[in-house]
Amino acid sequence: MIRAVVLDVGETLIRDDRGWATWADWLGVPRHTLSALVGAVVAQGRDNAEALRLVRPGIDIDGERAAMEARGVNEQLDESDLYPDVRPALAALRQRGVRVVIAGNQTARTGQLLRDLGLPVDAVATSGEWGVAKPEPGFFALVLELAGTAPGETVYVGDHPANDTGPAKAAGLRAAHLRRGPWGHLWSGTPEAAAADWQIDSLHDLVRLVGT
Repeated sequence: MIRAVVLDVGETLIRDDRGWATWADWLGVPRHTLSALVGAVVAQGRDNAEALRLVRPGIDIDGERAAMEARGVNEQLDESDLYPDVRPALAALRQRGVRVVIAGNQTARTGQLLRDLGLPVDAVATSGEWGVAKPEPGFFALVLELAGTAPGETVYVGDHPANDTGPAKAAGLRAAHLRRGPWGHLWSGTPEAAAADWQIDSLHDLVRLVGT
């Protein structure tokens, strides 16, 4: 029985378009160029931050982000960034008595922006707040602590097998691979994605799964 659903953030709850567009503008390259580079490094199984290093070799990403903030170029997040199924699906899960948690590789600011949206969830946490990121086992240990449920009663939902479903399974959680965004579509149908307990096309599918 599933008692808690824990969700990734980027390309699970929100579109990453705004974030990558901000980086492209800041680095002075066409948005399409950076988007294409993100796709290329993902297809190679590399971290998407490598796209930034291709544009500017040796870039200090944290330092550059601090410089952006100093210039007033802050992370932004509003209702338009959410996928359409997010609010209704999460609300339906809570109506079924399931604990709903958001936990992803995001900055502390993104964590606060998510809370400000007033989503129907029980808790929000980010790697920036925890000081540990996926796919590290410590991240999923904190996920279970926040959910307050046993691993077998907890499903982690995400689009990336290497960061989301794979390490979640290794930590004893159940996992749902979401076919959404570039990573979700690229890895769909691969053995890595097939290792998840479920492959889903929408967050609405989770409402059905919690009853199984």
